[in-house]
Amino acid sequence: MLLTTHVANFIYIDTILLMFSQQLIKLFNRAKLPDTPGVYFFKDAENKILYIGRATSLYDRVRSYFRDDLIHTRGPLLVDMIFQCKKIDFKETDSVLEAIILENNLIKEYQPYYNTKEKDNKSWNYVIITDEEFPRIFLVRGRTLDIVKSGLLKFKIKEKFGPYPQGSLLREALRIIRKIFPFRDAKSSISYQESFYKAIGLSPDTSSPEAKKEYNKTIRNIILFFKGKKDELINILTKEMNEFAKKMEFEKAENIKNTLYSLKHIQDIALIKENEVSVKKDSFRIEAYDIAHMSGKNNVGVMTVAYDNEIEKMEYRKFRLSEEINDDVFNMKEILTRRFAHTEWQFPNLIVIDGGIGQRNAAIEILKKIDINIPVISVVKNEKHKAKYFLGDEKIINKYKEIILKINMEAHRFAINYHKNLRKRNFLKRL
Repeated sequence: MLLTTHVANFIYIDTILLMFSQQLIKLFNRAKLPDTPGVYFFKDAENKILYIGRATSLYDRVRSYFRDDLIHTRGPLLVDMIFQCKKIDFKETDSVLEAIILENNLIKEYQPYYNTKEKDNKSWNYVIITDEEFPRIFLVRGRTLDIVKSGLLKFKIKEKFGPYPQGSLLREALRIIRKIFPFRDAKSSISYQESFYKAIGLSPDTSSPEAKKEYNKTIRNIILFFKGKKDELINILTKEMNEFAKKMEFEKAENIKNTLYSLKHIQDIALIKENEVSVKKDSFRIEAYDIAHMSGKNNVGVMTVAYDNEIEKMEYRKFRLSEEINDDVFNMKEILTRRFAHTEWQFPNLIVIDGGIGQRNAAIEILKKIDINIPVISVVKNEKHKAKYFLGDEKIINKYKEIILKINMEAHRFAINYHKNLRKRNFLKRL
């Protein structure tokens, strides 16, 4: 009788999931999404925005939410959002860069529940423009903003944009913007760095009589761009170009013409590579984690990624750990808690942990807490840091042993390099 009841329950659940899957397909088809960059909106029955995301391809990105393995590959928060969704809207952009900026501005404006829930903005990134005679533009963490407000740092903030979750993506975006509008960055306060950037055309001239006036225009242009006012910016530049042409200042008019062309033809191939996950529907995603520190100092953690048997370095992630304590179990819990807060990252099919039973239990505890069922394999090392044995499902270990060892070694290498670089930077700061 008990077995019959279980079978009936499974049939009922499968029927519900099948009906829901069919509803999702209809919802997706009605949206008629294009294969272009832009921002998409999930809305409820009352047209309220539940979630805002960006994409290189709106069609491919939104379709990824409606895969057959939705419940297993997405966190419970986004699965709940999909259940609530009754409508999908979108807004196309001319480039991935503009999609990144538009997404951020819209999230701040509408504060969608599923974008803002359980997000720690202190660890996210902001673009700041300093309040100086010749302002600098660079990235800071959210926690740094509190230090700036306290007056402990030597600069004040004129404008800030953010928060943005992906620092590497934002750094690439700034590199693209700097080629269009040369600006001073954090290193420009160092004279030889400033001379170098000027020589390669990435930093403005600050010595001519009109330097300050011209640079203020550049800062104005960058602010308009980050506010998503590209059309207004193009109108202003077009007007200035025409005025220079009337005055027969053709060199200045030509410079603005080149800037306009760059704005209209933003080359953001690097952003596309950084922003989009090169995942095939049937790929098996494996994530490996490792920790590095020296007597509990400069604690860092890393995540490395593989699809099937191929390493995917574009999706590696670094974690600067908040607590300077010599406790690998505690640190592993922090890394996984922060990793799974990023529900926009595809969830893995398998997790590989460097360490013993303590680290593996820590991972299992975090997964249970957030109600995600992912198998965890631990790689236990000997005194020479060579794999000694594994902990976990033997069938999974036997099937994926080769890539488990490979991605585990990658995580160790990546963690050690990150730790060494951090120690070096901290040492230089003390000189």
